[in-house]
Amino acid sequence: MRKHFRSARDVIISTIDSFYPPFSRIIDLQTFRYAACGGTNSLFDILLYSFTYNYILQKSIIHLGGIAISPYIFAMMVTFPITLLTGFLLMRYVVFPDSKATRKRVQGSRYIGVVVGCIFLNYIFLKLFIEKFGWWPLPSKMATTVLVVLFSYFSQKHFTFRVPSTIKS
Repeated sequence: MRKHFRSARDVIISTIDSFYPPFSRIIDLQTFRYAACGGTNSLFDILLYSFTYNYILQKSIIHLGGIAISPYIFAMMVTFPITLLTGFLLMRYVVFPDSKATRKRVQGSRYIGVVVGCIFLNYIFLKLFIEKFGWWPLPSKMATTVLVVLFSYFSQKHFTFRVPSTIKS
């Protein structure tokens, strides 16, 4: 299994890196990989969200016991854990492979902290855009994704997957 995982990682990295040369003067390779992985994962999230909202939930309110959950929030609750996992794997093994020196437990707790922030931001922005601004759910999800990705990028680069600095003498 580990062999297949490494092989998939190598294919992903070589595919992304093959598109890098025209952008090499504008951004560094790590940022390019982040944009490619994050963009692909975000597209996956939007497609999964749209499919869940429109076809699985059929835009219907979900009743769990005495709680009613709007379909756009429930769709987020369903899709977020899936794309969270794919995003973490891409970030750890494709975008920030040098961060493996950091203990998994430390990285994991940091990642959970960022994820909690992302969940909170997803919820707040969806509520704001749909209920206050009157936007449709899919454009609201797309705008929310852009804002959350910006927060996530800076948090991951400078906090979650930060490479420990070496002590200079």
